[in-house]
Amino acid sequence: MRADDLVGVWHLVSFRELDGAGTPGVGPLGDAPRGRLLYTRDGHVSVHMMRGPDPGPVPYMGYAGTWRLEGSRIVHRIEVTPRPDWIDTEQTREATLAEGRLTLHARTRVDGVEHRRVLVWRRDRA
Repeated sequence: MRADDLVGVWHLVSFRELDGAGTPGVGPLGDAPRGRLLYTRDGHVSVHMMRGPDPGPVPYMGYAGTWRLEGSRIVHRIEVTPRPDWIDTEQTREATLAEGRLTLHARTRVDGVEHRRVLVWRRDRA
């Protein structure tokens, strides 16, 4: 995978969460999340995700900053987000790219237990 392969707009297809035992479950944005991911050629990233189709109150995740590719990993340096604990942090995503779909794997802790999040994005051809 090359950085040029990632530049552009991506639409969220799915957001799943695997618990510590690897059991898949619904992600934090429900069964039908909506989202956009933007990678620019000059190294900027913007991510916006929400619960869909009826978002209800507050179910939104997003941030903006810079990005870089390190082998099969994408590193996001977060500069702007509603989450104060993420500001000025780097978040690493394992990434695979196949057939116009980008799959990102992230790790997080839920109630002290490590979970793995799997986000699948589809390239916008518009």
